[in-house]
Amino acid sequence: MRTGIIDSANLNGGQQLAVKYFSVALVLFLAQMLFGLLAAIQFVQPDFLYNVLDFNVNRMVHINAMVVWMLYGFVGAVYWLLEEESGTRVVGLAVGNLAFWVLTVAVAVVVVVYLLVQTGPGNDLTRWFVNEGREYLEAPRWADLGIVAVLGVFFYNVAATFSKGRWSGIAGVLTLDLVALAGLYCAGMFYLTNITADQYWWWWVIHLWVEATWEVLVGCIMAWGLMHVLGVRRRIVETWLYIEVALMFGSGILGLGHHYFWIGTPDYWFSIGGFFSALEPIPLVAMVVHSVYDAGVHKLRNGNHPALAWIIAHTFGNFLGAGVWGFMHTLPQINLYTHGTQWTASHGHLAFFGAYATINIAFFYIAMQTWRGNIWLGSGLAGDGWKWKGALALLNLGVIGMTVALLIAGYEQSFIERAVEGSTWGGYFAAQMHPWFQQAMAWRLVFGAVTLAGVVLLVWDLLTIGVGETRRAPQFAAEAG
Repeated sequence: MRTGIIDSANLNGGQQLAVKYFSVALVLFLAQMLFGLLAAIQFVQPDFLYNVLDFNVNRMVHINAMVVWMLYGFVGAVYWLLEEESGTRVVGLAVGNLAFWVLTVAVAVVVVVYLLVQTGPGNDLTRWFVNEGREYLEAPRWADLGIVAVLGVFFYNVAATFSKGRWSGIAGVLTLDLVALAGLYCAGMFYLTNITADQYWWWWVIHLWVEATWEVLVGCIMAWGLMHVLGVRRRIVETWLYIEVALMFGSGILGLGHHYFWIGTPDYWFSIGGFFSALEPIPLVAMVVHSVYDAGVHKLRNGNHPALAWIIAHTFGNFLGAGVWGFMHTLPQINLYTHGTQWTASHGHLAFFGAYATINIAFFYIAMQTWRGNIWLGSGLAGDGWKWKGALALLNLGVIGMTVALLIAGYEQSFIERAVEGSTWGGYFAAQMHPWFQQAMAWRLVFGAVTLAGVVLLVWDLLTIGVGETRRAPQFAAEAG
């Protein structure tokens, strides 16, 4: 094994495929930041790129790029751990590689069409080949079918590999979760003319697919990552993983009800949605806290400081963004005033970054450490590791800054537009023109630029960290399941 340089000989077959997914994920991460910054500029200067690249297109690409790059990161992380966790080579790896290229070409085509065909009629032809038209689910129907097919190949690779090799708690939870990952996406692939019924199923994708199945997927990735970064005992991480699954079934599914408050569903969703929300992040936070404690008690040595720092950032970000910021406006008495305002965007920014982006970034550093020959990424790095520390600081500062700015804007909207003006058109425009709202949008732009700078520094660091490093990191062998 060669150390200090990137060498594919250091990786197994699944990890080589994972690197491809990670590479595309970083490109899409940059695209998400770029289009998000353009949309933020248009909030401050509405005529910027008017009729060239309008706000609705920038916002659409910004959100879709975020969802897709995070999904690429998760899929890459699973392929990364698959051979080590199962004890055997990935079954059907050639098909998995083909699925990667099919998905990547499809994503590129969809984005190009988004940018080139920004307006047009809504008919069967455009729904199949241009834009489905529903918020967050804009991908045309052919792309929807392709995503499900790729997830089917992914499921086959994982399930067949574990069946051939060894099963563990992580393997069982992961395999079952992938059934839901492919299945729930299908809930967004049909259209109903009744807007209440259509929104009812639409939220199965937006909430259950993104929030529930992704949270369990993150739990599996986190459990494996903690064993390899800190040498934590399998019994600890798998116990919390089972609790995560139990809470997901016990609260996450019924927590979907907080999206049913105002779409025409029965009144009982007020009680169900308000009571069962915001419990999902608790087991993941507990898993990390317990793991760090366990590592300290056993005086375990961590040889990957960037990965550990991002795992800890995930703990705080998931608890605050998905938990605290979500619960702040999940009760119907509060949500009556806050839904549809920038308060929701504030929650969304911190939750997606804290719950998903952070764990993906942690895994990028785990991958780079192995790719360079299991080198030391702890103290004493060249330049004292200023690039990864700077990226960590800029990204967290930028996202928290945007979150607070959007929260201020959302509070102002909730007060003026909803409470004072009673949700009238006049109230909407009064809130949009208020100095608090306009200043908050300006600050959101500033902190968006800070976030973009953090992503650029992160990519630079990932490409250069550990160059020339010869010290070896401690290896923690994961216990068999």
